[in-house]
Amino acid sequence: METRVLDGITFRRILQGGAREIRLNMQLINDLNVFPVPDGDTGTNMSRTIESGIAKISSDESATLGEVATEFSRGSLLGARGNSGVILSQFFAGVCDKLSDKNEVNAAEFAEAYIAGVERSYAAVATPVEGTILTVFRESAEYAKDNITEESTLEDFLTLNIEQAERTLAKTKEILPALIEADVVDSGGAGYLCIAKGMYESLDGGESERFEIPQGDKESAKEIDYDLFTTDSALEWGYCTECLVRLQRAKAEPSKFDDNAFARELESLGCNSIVALRDGDILKVHAHTMTPSDILTLCQRYGEFLNVKIENMSLQHSERVAKAEPKKKKPHKPYGVVTVATGEGMTSLFESLGADVVINGGQTGNPSTEQFLAAFDELDVDNILVLPNNSNIFLTATQAAQLFERGNVSVIPTKTLSQGYAALSVFNGAVDDLDTQISDLNCAKDAVVSGELTVAIRDSVINGVQVREGEYIGILDGELVTSNEDAIEAMCNMISEIEDIDDRELLTLFVGADVSEDERVEMTEALEERFEDLAVEVYIGGQEIYSYLIAVE
Repeated sequence: METRVLDGITFRRILQGGAREIRLNMQLINDLNVFPVPDGDTGTNMSRTIESGIAKISSDESATLGEVATEFSRGSLLGARGNSGVILSQFFAGVCDKLSDKNEVNAAEFAEAYIAGVERSYAAVATPVEGTILTVFRESAEYAKDNITEESTLEDFLTLNIEQAERTLAKTKEILPALIEADVVDSGGAGYLCIAKGMYESLDGGESERFEIPQGDKESAKEIDYDLFTTDSALEWGYCTECLVRLQRAKAEPSKFDDNAFARELESLGCNSIVALRDGDILKVHAHTMTPSDILTLCQRYGEFLNVKIENMSLQHSERVAKAEPKKKKPHKPYGVVTVATGEGMTSLFESLGADVVINGGQTGNPSTEQFLAAFDELDVDNILVLPNNSNIFLTATQAAQLFERGNVSVIPTKTLSQGYAALSVFNGAVDDLDTQISDLNCAKDAVVSGELTVAIRDSVINGVQVREGEYIGILDGELVTSNEDAIEAMCNMISEIEDIDDRELLTLFVGADVSEDERVEMTEALEERFEDLAVEVYIGGQEIYSYLIAVE
């Protein structure tokens, strides 16, 4: 097929194709992680970013190219997560800005829009690094633009773009030392290649193809406030129960299974809102009930489950009521602090140190630009201070600060929870001068040494350190420095790598969710014994992934 022009319906169709392709390959991209730790989230962030853009596009198929571009750009900017997601949203913002006043464009004009996207993505990063997604953007866009003519089709442009993206992606591990050592290509570049391929493959979908918004991971897309259903709550609405069942010949011959008879059985159990549909040997069931176990027992008379979802509808109802109630703004004051943390203990600690809003997030759960904007909007303050506490969240926070139109927002570049803790420890709401306040927080952040202890998920050699799967690895200020099968030895080795450890006085230990009480006590006693000149403070952080975090001051 030869597609000569890009209009609104074609643009949203190929964006949907790109979103679908990266979602299918999301975990593969997540696994392209330099460190052998279970915190890779590039694929997840890029997938959610592009899906957020698509979710904002109107379902009106008569929308012009410019209208689709404007809606998609705004949605992806607000939904951007992590550095890769922010850079992707900036790339598409540049592309869409060139398309915003067009009804349709040809391949050459689309190529010019891609160049604009490259320029905007580079401008979004304070210090652009080659060998990353930026290089893949630039080289693929430039190559495609230079090798098409006014007669070229969109297929020609995207084919050239993909061919160069593949070559550049393979080259990334020859450019960045960290990628060379880990023997992986850049994960962001790999994510973009997936999107580009999905866009190309969707070009020939035809105008009659129905446009559908990709459905994200519902559990991760929203946070459920379980406190809305308490020990005194009544189950008024029952449970929404859904499942997919593979019919088993040992129990029921699929070809003879009667959907209607099965639906009547559900009805006899007191269920309502019943859906029972068979597709070959797969049975899809949906029903509302007070006793979901009855449905599950009935289903197992005919087959075995492929998946099951049970949701408390009373909780859902309470959430809708809570969301319908406008949030009260906090009282006016000079400063408001918005920070990011994971773990109940870390959240409580940050609140006790003066944080007004603690956004739930961190490794594998990067908050979106829109979540930051919502947090800013809760505050009635003269100045908002933002502590992202993760290098992969800094760009998102910065993008939100730029988009916020109702106040002054300053982002403190805290890269770890330990740095965020140190900065918040010196926060003083009575300081009049904003520059002094920011300087104090930055000085405290820079003075602390951050350490992270977690378990390796694969064999690797990083920074000259031999890592074996299952060992504890120590990461000091972003650099892997030790690996050991014993947690205490790994921790002590990591601390010993701090050059000026003899001049430091305080070690704060944040205990993760996977650490038992006995392990915590044993680790604390070992640290007090081996580093007797350091005062040791312990907090139950409850953070995921990292068994222990440390802040050494």
